[in-house]
Amino acid sequence: MNNVPSTETDIVISGAGPAGLSLARALSGRGLSITLIEQLAQSELANPPFDGREIALTQHSAQLMRDLGIWEHIEAGAISPLRDARVLNGPSPFAMTIGHQLSNKSELGWLVSNHLIRKAAYQAVQKSIQMQPDISLLCGEKVASVRTDDEGASATLASGKTVQARLIVAADSRFSETRRAMGIGADMHDFGKTMLLCCMTHEQPHHHAAWEWFGYGQTLALLPMNPDPATNEFRSSVVLTLPSTAIAPLMSMEPESFGMEMQARFLQRLGRMTLISTRHCYPLVGVYPHRFVAKRFATVGDAAVGMHPVTAHGFNFGLLGVDTLAQSILKAHAAGTDIASSQVLESYERVHRRATRPLYLATQLVSTLYTNDSPPARLLRDAALRLGETLIPFKRAIAATLSGTR
Repeated sequence: MNNVPSTETDIVISGAGPAGLSLARALSGRGLSITLIEQLAQSELANPPFDGREIALTQHSAQLMRDLGIWEHIEAGAISPLRDARVLNGPSPFAMTIGHQLSNKSELGWLVSNHLIRKAAYQAVQKSIQMQPDISLLCGEKVASVRTDDEGASATLASGKTVQARLIVAADSRFSETRRAMGIGADMHDFGKTMLLCCMTHEQPHHHAAWEWFGYGQTLALLPMNPDPATNEFRSSVVLTLPSTAIAPLMSMEPESFGMEMQARFLQRLGRMTLISTRHCYPLVGVYPHRFVAKRFATVGDAAVGMHPVTAHGFNFGLLGVDTLAQSILKAHAAGTDIASSQVLESYERVHRRATRPLYLATQLVSTLYTNDSPPARLLRDAALRLGETLIPFKRAIAATLSGTR
């Protein structure tokens, strides 16, 4: 006799991060039952802590978040306009500038803290549950194994509980254990570097322009935020990428010394810099699965595409995949056909691969070239930036990619 408790649902989503929550919200209210499974406690989902990450959202992503009812849960003051982007190389003051005018918008996009997006997505799902209780949220649980066949799918949790479903979706990070449990491998590019992220105030204005600065021996990024609420000083999210062994001393450095260190690394271009947040570090690894789907199984978010952050497209691709998969599922459901048929899932994979693969490969190429410090590489990338600055159609294409308007 099988005494293991079991429940039934239409769709199981493994992972209640921003992508998983967004997918649940997109499917809610359409006559489907959705079960979200998340390792974290519900209190952590409701009030996620600051994690250092600022997310650059395209125009298209912002619209998707409005459509999903997520945007309304983010305070206006926490949304910083991203007007322009600058790419720098080495100590040279020259920069290739991608201006918002090239996109015919007043900004390329917006910056929002990752923890605020997570909180807003959770609040949007809670609002859905109040209006139509078709989402079940199982917190403090982990998917231990999955099984799919022609008839259906099931997820067995670490607690021993089994959830029967028609479709299982992995939204549990670029190192997805659920994806691996389905036997789907991935191409992983470990850059051997670690990113240090924090918020800092500084004397010189950023003019709401993002910097991607490929220095010699380091990569710096500056993501412009609204003024610091406490002091009204210019404020930015700062990202420093170094070999992993060089990050540890910076993580433990006293705040005043850290500020002076970052001021020197930015060659005094921002004037005095002051640390105003906790510091966080993440390994730099790009991941692209061999498949996005399998029998009654799909991946979204970082479980589908784990981007290098140089193009700031990670969560944008996550939202794009959520929208594509949700539309495919809802179209099949409206037609009364199988929401997890091979036709539905293969269509999603085809569209999402076409949308993400070229930029993923281009990002790998650019990051490899611009972190190569050999003299020929330095000359080549400087020449490439100067040529790019003169090619308006090229810059307009980049602006369209950054703003998500194409």
